Amino acid sequence: MTSSGSRATAPARSTPERSQELSTLERFALAVADDLADASATDIIAWAVRAFGDRIVVTSSMTDAVIVHLAATVQPGIDVIFLDTGYHFPETAGTRDAVAATYQINLINVTPSRTVAEQDAILGPRLYARNPDLCCYLRKVVPLERALAPYAAWITGVRREETAARSDTRVVEWNAKRQMVKVNPIAAWTSQQVDDYIADHGVLVNPLLEDGYPSIGCQTCTMRVEPGADPRSGRWAGTGKTECGLHL
Repeated sequence: MTSSGSRATAPARSTPERSQELSTLERFALAVADDLADASATDIIAWAVRAFGDRIVVTSSMTDAVIVHLAATVQPGIDVIFLDTGYHFPETAGTRDAVAATYQINLINVTPSRTVAEQDAILGPRLYARNPDLCCYLRKVVPLERALAPYAAWITGVRREETAARSDTRVVEWNAKRQMVKVNPIAAWTSQQVDDYIADHGVLVNPLLEDGYPSIGCQTCTMRVEPGADPRSGRWAGTGKTECGLHL
């Protein structure tokens, strides 16, 4: 299933009741983080679904559908956000469409407030090359924050071994910036565990994975990686940038 949900509304103004709820959520997340530290991915997702009901959402880059498969197995019909930046490889858009057609999810395709052409007209062409941090902020971070506004928690496929910035990721965290609970069910998984899960369950993957792209972002900022090199080295190559900002 797919819903267009492309331009989500901004979060409501803070109220005393909302502030109290957020404080309760923060305490709740911190209390369970240690209890679930060694739990299986499905058990972590099951806990999250019980805790948050329909106020939880999955985010996926469509490099593979591992986190989508896990979540849909536990909670068929769960919301899944895909950030459609306007710069994706055709293969990534195709993977998104195949995932939406194959798994029992509600895919929400989220787009920035401006098209690529509108952004070019205002800020100049090739912003991704001149200021990749700003480009990621406008086309990923801001749209995600708007899309997450209706939810109390979200599920990611972030893993500790991916980057140094993710090395201390816990399976349940409090995200103070967004005032939400962040659930990372496969935080402790290795790349081999991901590959094994894909093989064991026939999970859909982006075909670019077999074409030298072990980490896939926007087409403008992703290069092939030589065998044996850091899987993330093809992202923003030569810029020193390692994160788009979604998980910082």
